[in-house]
Amino acid sequence: MSWTHSSWMRGVVCRIKAWQESRRRWKADMVRFKAARRTARENGQALPENPGPPPTGFALLPWLLLGMGAFSNLFQGRTANPWIGAVGLFIFNSLYINVAFRAFVKEKREALSTRLALAAMGVLTCGLAIGYGGNWLLFFPLLGLATGATLRGPWLGRTGIGLAALAGAVSGVREGWDAINIAYGTFLSTMVTAAILSLAEAVRELRAAREELARRAVEKERLRFSRDLHDLLGHTLSVIVVKSEAARRLAPRDLEAALVQVTDIESVGRQALTEIREAVTGYREGSLATELDRARSALSAVGVDPVVRQSGPPLVPRSEALLGWVLREAVTNVVRHSGATRCEISVAGTRDRVRLEVADDGDGTLSPSPVPGIGGTGLKGLTERLAVAGGSLRAGPSPRGGFTVTAELPVEGELPADGELPADPEELPLSKMPRAR
Repeated sequence: MSWTHSSWMRGVVCRIKAWQESRRRWKADMVRFKAARRTARENGQALPENPGPPPTGFALLPWLLLGMGAFSNLFQGRTANPWIGAVGLFIFNSLYINVAFRAFVKEKREALSTRLALAAMGVLTCGLAIGYGGNWLLFFPLLGLATGATLRGPWLGRTGIGLAALAGAVSGVREGWDAINIAYGTFLSTMVTAAILSLAEAVRELRAAREELARRAVEKERLRFSRDLHDLLGHTLSVIVVKSEAARRLAPRDLEAALVQVTDIESVGRQALTEIREAVTGYREGSLATELDRARSALSAVGVDPVVRQSGPPLVPRSEALLGWVLREAVTNVVRHSGATRCEISVAGTRDRVRLEVADDGDGTLSPSPVPGIGGTGLKGLTERLAVAGGSLRAGPSPRGGFTVTAELPVEGELPADGELPADPEELPLSKMPRAR
């Protein structure tokens, strides 16, 4: 008996400590909420949502006051067999408190022990109501409240009706037509409690889902930014290094030619600054024609003969931007790693698809540590981008020697006819996104 009492006391102490910890976290959240609200008001921004107090079983305990009438009868000696009534009242309250705290933890709420506790409450309520009547009948609404807090599934409606019918039948034996009020109160407490707690739980789940979506959006934006910086700076710095080496070699014997290379370095640096600013703000729109001109310039600077062929209908801006990224990365790899003397770039489009191919006659390697199947880190990121847009990217040694990068995209790639965003809206330039009406 002492062991049981000690275990029960430990459970009570643990619940109180857990409640105190949840209250402490809530107070910390409220401090952050007030600070965020004050900052939002100062900056003229939308006010954040109030996190609200943590949901615990303590929210259901005040309803035990419905049993004060029965307790008053016991205290005043107006109840026959008061010891039986006192024991019944103690057991009912204990079961109610146990169920109330389990109702806010899904695993415990759905456990068999909770269902057995509800069944025991039902049997005890019927016995006390039949034996004493009067104020003891108010335990039926309490039973309905505990039932509504625990059962929130598809069986709730039938359970609520059945419990109300049971309350009405038992109360009718003792109180006659007044049993209608007990039945109505039981049904109302069951359904309203279930509705309120289900709605509160749905709000908490939606808030958690919104926070998760916001976190993922931040991760996607970081990934986009890191890929843009890699593609921008990798190509631009390679061109600057190549042209700087060319200027150094030309300076002793042809100062004018060296100055041309220095002028190109200045132009490339200025363009890189503009592109980085545009990438940071998310408004960068690549032009395939511009990238082709840059490719010719970069290849010629290192002594690689560029051969460019272009055919097919005009491309939508999104396809041009994606192919521009591929061309930039492929040419950067040719300049830095291939050791080629000739590079062929072909763009061929049809009504359905467009194909970009960059082939060199180098030694067939991409970098000292390529990623199997798709080349280096830059090509891996481009493979992911093209896959989102419904395209594909292949990179590897050519059977005729050298290295070949091939990208294919569907022609219709900007926006569907119904105005919905494509599968990955982070890849769409912000200037092409639909405006809010």
